[in-house]
Amino acid sequence: MTAHVHRAVEAVWRIESARIIAALTRMLRDVGLAEEMAQEALVAALETWPAAFPETGMPDRPAAWLMATAKNRALDHLRHRKLAHDKEPELTYEIESLLEDAAPDLERALENRIGDDLLRLVFIACHPVLPTEGRVALTLRLLGGLTTDEIARAFLVPEPTVAQRIVRAKRTLAEAKVPFEVPTGHELVQRLSSVLQVIYLIYNEGYSASAGSDWMRPALADEALRLGRILAELVPREPEVHGLVALMEIQSSRARARVGPGGAPVLLLDQDRAKWDQLLIRRGLAALERASQLGRTLGPYGLQAAIAACHARARTAADTDWERIAALYDGLAQLAPSPVVELNRAVALAMAFGPAAGLEVVDALQDEPALRHYHLLPSVRGDLLFKLGRLDEARTEFLRAAEMTQNERERTLLLGRAEGCVPAAQLGQGR
Repeated sequence: MTAHVHRAVEAVWRIESARIIAALTRMLRDVGLAEEMAQEALVAALETWPAAFPETGMPDRPAAWLMATAKNRALDHLRHRKLAHDKEPELTYEIESLLEDAAPDLERALENRIGDDLLRLVFIACHPVLPTEGRVALTLRLLGGLTTDEIARAFLVPEPTVAQRIVRAKRTLAEAKVPFEVPTGHELVQRLSSVLQVIYLIYNEGYSASAGSDWMRPALADEALRLGRILAELVPREPEVHGLVALMEIQSSRARARVGPGGAPVLLLDQDRAKWDQLLIRRGLAALERASQLGRTLGPYGLQAAIAACHARARTAADTDWERIAALYDGLAQLAPSPVVELNRAVALAMAFGPAAGLEVVDALQDEPALRHYHLLPSVRGDLLFKLGRLDEARTEFLRAAEMTQNERERTLLLGRAEGCVPAAQLGQGR
């Protein structure tokens, strides 16, 4: 198999795996088994497509092929399962549903409704029988299609830890025989927090990919936003749901401006704001207003949305109200303290009150264990040192950040910034 075909198959899998696993879970009522069979379909594609489709390397409708293959394997499993006579109607129902799903319109978009298999899968993975870290890791794996390495980077924890969480979570769900359904009433409210966290982390991985050759993974961000919108319809009186939707809508509005020629990253202050999607901004601001009306004070997602709204309302980068952003980060740091929030607060303080103010906060984070391998810490510190004219120190920090990141586009950006720290006179001496 050529590298091109292999990448194409992986790309299709990345987009469709969540839908396939969700559909199989509905039929098999076993998340672990569903993922195994979905993976078998992927292996079958890698083995079959090059020979079966020599010209293109894949069928005309690759997602439909994967779904049909996975469901056929599930059908075989159901047929071979030894059921008692009184379970035959259940088996018949499952097979009929399977055959119905095997219709030619497999690639139709799933409707934004409560019965959405993907949303049901989110709530299964976020079931209270699992510890919080297990809920989030499993849902990122199943819904986002993220690798254990990508999840580990999102959590700033070792990869083996994430792998163990996922294995334990699948086993626990199977043993507990968790039903494939959306919870109601008080149970739904209890599980919202971890569901929101999962959707947010999926969105972040799509908005700024932790690894690979692409700066963004739009399909992943779009899927998280879609799930957020569905959730907002499901629980319309929960302010934090609207806060998260507002945050994702506003962040997504910048997508076209975040990538330059050749896929190079374009940072926020350098973006062409004429490319920002005004429809998404209006939707985000409306969701933020709704969150404000439902709650006496904004929660963590609402505060982050309010920060994003400050950028969205500024016609130019120079018009940004950095003092308000710094104040909002102060509130966020009190409500949901974390090293990453502190790092972002440092950036806001630097923009509002000068780089020295931000550097003071960043330096206090240097020994923070959770940020030991977080490339944005040396990246931010390098930027502040550069603005203070401490070029040698800034260059060291940019190089350190470049070594830490696993995203190729970001590494190129950071290496470019390191080169920009060499004084012109020094460059002349080297010629």
